[in-house]
Amino acid sequence: MMAIIDKIKEIFKHWSAIHHIVLYYLLAVIIATVVVSIPVFHNSGIELSFIDAMFTAVTAISVTGLTVVSISEVFNPAGQIAIAVILHLGGIGIMTMGTFIWVILGKKIGIRSRKMIMIDQNSKTLSGLVKLMLEIFKLMLIIEFIGAIILTIHFLNYYDTIGEALLQGVFGSVSATTNGGLDITGASLIPFADDYFVQFIYIILIVLGAIGFPVLIEVQEVLKGRVYGVNDRNKFSLFTKITTVTFFWLVVGGAIFIFLLEKDAFFADKTWHETLFYSLFQSVTSRSGGLSTMDVNDFSMPTLFLISALMFIGASPSSVGGGIRTTSFAIMLLTIWNYAKGNSSVKVFGREIHQEDMLRSFIVITTALMLCISSIIILMKTESFGLMEIVFEVTSAFGTTGLSMGITPELSTFGKFLIMALMFIGRIGIFTFLFIIRGDDTKDRFHYPTERVIIG
Repeated sequence: MMAIIDKIKEIFKHWSAIHHIVLYYLLAVIIATVVVSIPVFHNSGIELSFIDAMFTAVTAISVTGLTVVSISEVFNPAGQIAIAVILHLGGIGIMTMGTFIWVILGKKIGIRSRKMIMIDQNSKTLSGLVKLMLEIFKLMLIIEFIGAIILTIHFLNYYDTIGEALLQGVFGSVSATTNGGLDITGASLIPFADDYFVQFIYIILIVLGAIGFPVLIEVQEVLKGRVYGVNDRNKFSLFTKITTVTFFWLVVGGAIFIFLLEKDAFFADKTWHETLFYSLFQSVTSRSGGLSTMDVNDFSMPTLFLISALMFIGASPSSVGGGIRTTSFAIMLLTIWNYAKGNSSVKVFGREIHQEDMLRSFIVITTALMLCISSIIILMKTESFGLMEIVFEVTSAFGTTGLSMGITPELSTFGKFLIMALMFIGRIGIFTFLFIIRGDDTKDRFHYPTERVIIG
């Protein structure tokens, strides 16, 4: 027995930080599966199958929101709180939570742990990572706490007891901030389709979760600098500029195009304020929010394709969301635009994009496209749904969004496993997925003569 344990330790010792990250997320899925399977968390008379329990665990850890069961019907208040905790864990990241616990226990964060933190948060440096993790944890708690208070107070207008309002407020705040997409209303946010205050609060929470932790921390530092008169804190990084501009252009552009595509269809009999909030909320939630104020099946085919594209792009790097991420999309567009103008480099905001970042963006987008297209083809063969329904489901899973045309519970066992894999890959990121396959970096011992080939 000891020999087997020593052998396992020896294997783990030679694993890279990336392999450990994936292992930790897999362990989190296993633990979450066990937790959601505990009968004490279920309503009376409910039996949850293993596959449905695992799907619920994966969707919570990956903060996606696609569900094969109704959270409100299957889980009692204790179970709903347990799922909210899992959402929180998945949203802030395994390494962030682990760092917080490690610091609380007074343990030292070693170099291997710091490397795993760096990978989990898409950071390019080891310096300041522990402080970054603690800041992320603190920010998430503050945002969720404020959101929960505001929603709870407002939900007193809807629910008979403060306990019900509190549960809805806390779960809603956690689900929105982590972009988890799960709900305990039984109908997402459709019951609040006419309550613009609730929608506005949810929009703010979804944006704060999806914009990216580095952006939030940088904004916080700049605000502190202005308050205390520290000039060197008044400059935003190129990452923050690109991320923020791209994020809000996608939100505004998405809302405008949804309006244009639906003005003579779904919006034909709607008032201007209904049209505004339907368009804006669906655009924001496609960043990876997953909550909805309407049945997406009411949209026309062009709008569903547009939302699928928005979900494929997803949220910002180092955020709670998935997809190819906003920076990959922005750098791709900037590269194409500059190449079309005859420029050999990409310049933006007074800075020049590194060649490696341009290459990484195209690798992420190409790999994601191949992954999603392959999944769509496979599901078209194994499932009995239409193309649009499958495209919508696949992009929603990969973008860890959670919007669905209603086919998730009807998927075959194989289909559920494939969607779970997409949600998991969407959460850990394309590069982590590729690093698992390729193994450790190796240096070329020699090079062949280069030769040009015809392109295009």
